Formats: sequence, C-alpha cells, structure tokens
Amino acid sequence: MIVIESLPKALMEFIKSGESTTIEYKKAKKNLPSNLFETICAMLNRNGGHIFLGVNDNAEVIGVYKEYIKILKKEFVDLCNNSEKIFPTVHLEIKEYLFENKHILYIYVHESSDVHKTANKIFDRNEDGDFDITNNTTQVANLYIRKRSTYIENKIYPFATIQDLREDLIEVARKMASNRTANHPWAKMTNDEMLRSAGLYETNLETGKSGFNLACLLIFGKDNIIASALSYYKTDAILKVKNVERYDDRDDIRTNLLEAYMRLTDFIKKHINDKFYIEEGQRINVRDIIARELCVNLLVHREYSNPYPAKLIITKDNIVTENANKPKMIGYIDVNNYSPYPKNPKIAGFFKEIGLADELGSGIRKIAKYARIYSTREPIFKDDEIFTATIPLTSKNSDEVYVSSAKLKELILEYIKSSIEGRTRHEINDYIYPKMNEDQENKNNRVRTALTYLKNKGLIENIGSDTKSIWISK
Repeated sequence: MIVIESLPKALMEFIKSGESTTIEYKKAKKNLPSNLFETICAMLNRNGGHIFLGVNDNAEVIGVYKEYIKILKKEFVDLCNNSEKIFPTVHLEIKEYLFENKHILYIYVHESSDVHKTANKIFDRNEDGDFDITNNTTQVANLYIRKRSTYIENKIYPFATIQDLREDLIEVARKMASNRTANHPWAKMTNDEMLRSAGLYETNLETGKSGFNLACLLIFGKDNIIASALSYYKTDAILKVKNVERYDDRDDIRTNLLEAYMRLTDFIKKHINDKFYIEEGQRINVRDIIARELCVNLLVHREYSNPYPAKLIITKDNIVTENANKPKMIGYIDVNNYSPYPKNPKIAGFFKEIGLADELGSGIRKIAKYARIYSTREPIFKDDEIFTATIPLTSKNSDEVYVSSAKLKELILEYIKSSIEGRTRHEINDYIYPKMNEDQENKNNRVRTALTYLKNKGLIENIGSDTKSIWISK
C-alpha cells in the first residue's frame, strides 16, 4: 500500500501567501489544465516557481480526483519530454500530497538557463500571470540577454593592461578605503595586488583566460577603454523644471563609475536645495544622504548587459532614476518587506570597501527614511526590466494625510475589523484613497500590497468571489 505524504507546512505557507510571479494555483479535477505548460514555460523563462494543481484562485484546496492522479502524472511526464509541447524539453517532477483528505499535485519549476517555448510560443511571467511575448522583439531580446550571463561584470578582457586604467583613481580609492578603516590592507599593496584583492583581476576556470574584468574597467577604466568594452554605456543626468519638453540642464556621463558618482551627486546638489535635520544630536544634510544612496544604487545595481542608458531626472516635484534591471519579483517594492539580491556583487563590494555603500538593501531603506524627512512623502520603487525610483521633493499640503506603509496596513486592518460583514475592495479604496497623496496607480498597488501582506500574516482573509472580493478579519 502506497502512503501519500501530507502536504508539508512550507508548501501550505506558499498556498496561503497568494498567487505571485513564483506561485500559481490551478483547478485540475481530472485533467491537466490546458494552460499548464504556458505557466511552466513562463516560469522557466523567469525565476522558476511553484504550481499547485487542485487549488482554486482563492487559495482554497479543492483537490484532484484520486482515481485520475496516476493518469495525470504519466501524461505530465510525457508532455515534459515532448519537444512539440515544451522546447527545450525539461525534467520536472510532479508530486502528490494530501491535505484534509484532498489530493494535491505539486510541481516545482526551476529557473532555466535556456529560453523555452511551448507550442512554438515564448511566454514570460509577471505578477499578473503568463504572457505571450513571441512577437515582441524587445522583450524576447531582453529575455535572451537575461539568460546569456548571470553577471556580466565577470567578463574578462585578457588584453587589457594596467595602462588602460586610471592609476590616479586607484590611489584615490586606496585612500578612501584607508580613511574608512584604519590599517586597511590596501594601504600596503601595489596596484596589481589591490585589484586582485578586490576581485577585479581574475581567471576564468572554464576558458583559462586571465585579466581585468568588466567591473574593473567600469570602476577604473579610461573613457576610451570603457567605450571599447561597452559601447552603449552612458548615464544621463537631466533637469526638467522650466523646459519640460527638452531640458534645462544636462550632463551626459560616459566615464568611470567613481567620477560618474561624483558628477551625479554634484548635479543633484546643484539643482536641489539643502535640508538639514538633527539626528542623535548631529546636524545632517538630508539632501546629500539621498543623493549618495540614490546615485550609488543607480550605478551599482544596473544590469550592464542591457543597452538601456541609466537616467537621473530632476523635475519640479521629483527625482526619478531609471536603470536596466534583472528583476526577481516584478512589481512595487514594500521597503519593510524587501529582500534584495546583488546585481553586480564585485562592484557593490568595492563601493562598500571605499565607504560609498553599506549592506545590501540598506540603500533603499535609507532613501525611504530620508525622503520622508525631506518631503514627508513616500518614495516609490518599482522592480521591473527597468528599475525606477521616484523620490518626491515637494512637501504635502497641510490638509493632506501622509500614509507610510506601516500606517497604511494599520488603517486598512482597523477598517476591515470595524465591520462584521467585512469590507469589499471598493469600500477599502473609498476609505483609504483620500488619505493617500499619490496618483491612482500607486494607490492601487500600495493597497494591494498591504492586503497581501495582511493576508500572508493571517490577519485577514478573502471570502468573496472572483468578481467581488470581501475581506474579513480573522
């Protein structure tokens, strides 16, 4: 007799957390869902994920008919090995679990290094589902770029020499590291030893090639060398206050990252007013802190394999930065529940060593903290193919209510608790939107993020239908 394992607690937590880029529910009483391989293809092409058969859209376990499970499992394995169904073919396991006497089929999809097709169509995934991108040449190209190299900063240039680098900047970086940390080992190293120590000169164990990597060229390379290695590399700093159709001021930056950082921060200081603040008895310049973190984030966490130019745009009301990205989770970022991953770990590590960056993820949290002090408004971060950060510069009007992420969750929870029958999403929107001084899209995304967070914490649940959600407290 075969004993069916109970659904592990970790997988139950995935179900409770709600559908997302990496989690999908599908009804499957006695047949595999017709769109199952569209989801598999999309997850292979994106970040992988978890698929649950026998769970409806409301995260309710409805089960799969026991007598059909053996047939479904065999059919699934056959289709995974059918190049007309999924190409390249994949080896995926489909597991059976029991939850409250109901049978669930679970599929873990890994992130693939290949670009996959199903029925000769390419699918990609975001938080709203699976999308056919076959005829979108830009998205397909970006998909291949993502797969081509995990970290382009590791690319080795075996014919680059120390003469191609700015040795004066190496000395500047050595002094910055020594000023940050007493008796820093770089202080007594030669330039060659220092670069090797920072991981900027390495050997590729697959090809046997040794040399300076792209990270090194971007940090210390002469301008013509950077242009040769990465012809499309540039960062645009633009002021659009009076002449919004074109620009009032602009700095077209095509130099190394150290000087690019200085030019970007100088551009912000030139066009944005100081704002001082007393913190722990110390007088600090809030504008300069925001400038530092914003510019470091723009340069360090850029996806350099993507030709999209990084941008810093100052308008009357905001600073907006844009940089090419390799997103893990597409959507707006909740700063209080944000788990970043390193885009360019060597560049990030170097900036940390010389004191221009801190721990991974701390930059965004600092920007959020000091942006609220500068303007009393909430900054907005969106993780997508193009990562955008919007930092408000103008303060709220006296009759507007500032709502932080924590306060937003508190207000929504208290409002839902105030009704025995629960609250519809429409009612929640009508209650909370007037308290939020943001555009409609941001309001909608922030409320949805807050509801998902409260649901995942087990504080509320949705008892409504697909067309009318009703939220009640638990």
